[in-house]
Amino acid sequence: MAHTYDELKHKTVAELRELAKTTEHEAVQGYTQMNKDHLLVALCKALGIEAHLHQHHHAAGEERGKLKARIRALKKKRDEILASPDHAALKAVLNEIRGLKRATRRL
Repeated sequence: MAHTYDELKHKTVAELRELAKTTEHEAVQGYTQMNKDHLLVALCKALGIEAHLHQHHHAAGEERGKLKARIRALKKKRDEILASPDHAALKAVLNEIRGLKRATRRL
């Protein structure tokens, strides 16, 4: 029976150990001592399943970088506005910086 990474991930540790017991591969040696994360990696290697890559973390990192670059640009603008008496523009820039900082924390 062919398995996928998602199927294996949703199995319990006991089910993964049963599967490892029937699999003869050096990657699953010592399966009784492995936790679920290690069992998943070992079974994927033994069964020839491509390990699941977490792409959403990479995309979030890129997005966070863009937000931080925008924050840096706004801070330069804030410093310029501080020299002038325009308080409305200062308030708008500070609010935008605050919103971007919150967005980076959400990521």
